[in-house]
Amino acid sequence: MKRKKNRVSVQEQRGPVLLAWILVLLFAGMMSVPFLVPHCGFFSLFGFVPLLLMERVVTMSGMRRGWIFHYSAFVLWNAATTFWVCNATVGGGLFAIFANALQMSLVFGIFRFSRKVFGGILPYVFLASLWITWEHFYFDAQISWPWLVLGNSFARSIQAVQWYEFTGHLGGSLWVWLSNLSIFGLMVTLSDGSWAFKWNVKAKVASVTGSLLVIFAPMILSKVMYETYEEKENPLEVLLLQPNIDPYNKFQAMSQSRQNALLLNQMSASLADRKGDESAGPLLAVAPETFTSDVVTNDVRGGRTFNEFVSFLGDYPGVNLLFGASSRTYISSATPPSHTARKMKRGLWWESHNSALITDSTGRYGIYHKSRLVPGVEMTPYPAFFCRVDDWLGGVMGRCVGQDEVSLLLCEAGGVSIPVGCAVCYESVYGEFFSGYAKKGAEMMTIITNDAWWKDTPGYRQHLSYASLRAIETRRSIARSANTGISAIINQKGEIVASTSWWEPAVLRGSLNLNDRETFFVRHGDMTGRTAAFLSALLALALVVGLLMPSRRRR
Repeated sequence: MKRKKNRVSVQEQRGPVLLAWILVLLFAGMMSVPFLVPHCGFFSLFGFVPLLLMERVVTMSGMRRGWIFHYSAFVLWNAATTFWVCNATVGGGLFAIFANALQMSLVFGIFRFSRKVFGGILPYVFLASLWITWEHFYFDAQISWPWLVLGNSFARSIQAVQWYEFTGHLGGSLWVWLSNLSIFGLMVTLSDGSWAFKWNVKAKVASVTGSLLVIFAPMILSKVMYETYEEKENPLEVLLLQPNIDPYNKFQAMSQSRQNALLLNQMSASLADRKGDESAGPLLAVAPETFTSDVVTNDVRGGRTFNEFVSFLGDYPGVNLLFGASSRTYISSATPPSHTARKMKRGLWWESHNSALITDSTGRYGIYHKSRLVPGVEMTPYPAFFCRVDDWLGGVMGRCVGQDEVSLLLCEAGGVSIPVGCAVCYESVYGEFFSGYAKKGAEMMTIITNDAWWKDTPGYRQHLSYASLRAIETRRSIARSANTGISAIINQKGEIVASTSWWEPAVLRGSLNLNDRETFFVRHGDMTGRTAAFLSALLALALVVGLLMPSRRRR
């Protein structure tokens, strides 16, 4: 009889199990759409509803090992949207997918556990605040992959999130959770009968009105801001260079001198009208990330590429050139100067950097070292431990050294000095970090990158779209130079006003407006994340107290 009862139990669970898997697939599909299809950010406003319904099905049916469903859901979502990382490194791509999904799943698992202690809506409040808290602290972790922050889902729906200048993109994460929980709450009340039998007309009207406001009020506010925002006319001419050199054989198939000639030919063809014109105003030319590898920070003016650029700029008054470099610093020391330093010979060490430099015909220069480095590829996380592991493995991880904080580069011409921020590639994903350039006084932003590592996949398009969010948050125009595309000029509303094609040599000349006004987000930073962290701490404390109280009663 016992075996028969067990067989019936398994048969009874087949329906809920199938429904749970359908909801898992629906969640992964709906949450992937905003990151893959332009102008579809609104999908994220109800994309979590299937996951919340799945959790309700699993709980009510008494299924064991419910974590399999939500972990699978997050793996599928990460894989569908960031599979392209595997084109650069299969191991790194798989690690990013499964490790990122694991962190999401842990947050969701804590929410499921809290339902055993909290009643009503409190576990869902805990879920939203804990998720946003995780996103907030994820930006400062040494192993960080914040590509799928929920607020990023509106990167190609910028007319809906102009209010990011107040909240940053974690405000978008809050909007996603409020919208999903509002819709889910209405669905639950309809399904359990309380809507029909317990709620009066006023309660129903208030509930529906509140949900509609949560979903549509931010859109309406943003549309008004979008239509009324006006840039102050303060133009700077820019020239974006896209040499289109395959990064996988950049330093093997083409000599640096040939690469320099290619870039300078692009510039000379585009600047023919400025040659020898002493009355010409300032122009900022921007070349991509890691364009050259012959910059030594101890002797920048002794570099061959640097001198070629300075000599060329002598014929073009007012032109400043900002370019990327894989640079080195040589250090004389009897002992290792840092965990990241590599030994050349006895008493001599070197450190590498991913740098941005600016110069003009006078030979003066400014230099900035990328601070937010890609884990494993550019930097070794927790170097005190992992550098020793890396030495044992033969030095397979990157060991770039970044700056402790952002600094600015100066575009100078005719007595005019314009402070410019330069985010190097991956740095443009970090909203609060990016705002630091504006807080330091940058009147415009540049982004230099090399997105060809991922081939022709959604990766480089997602990366470009995140620049639009940075423009809104800081209200800074952006000049983006990408080695293989897409190079673009982005205005202060996040609109891409001009762009190049993918994987072809190109030059883009235009102008953008400078701005020295600080947005609320620039002045105050990520208030959304900090508030969520405070609320999460309170709820976590309440959870602990709730767990201890039953044990006290038993005593």
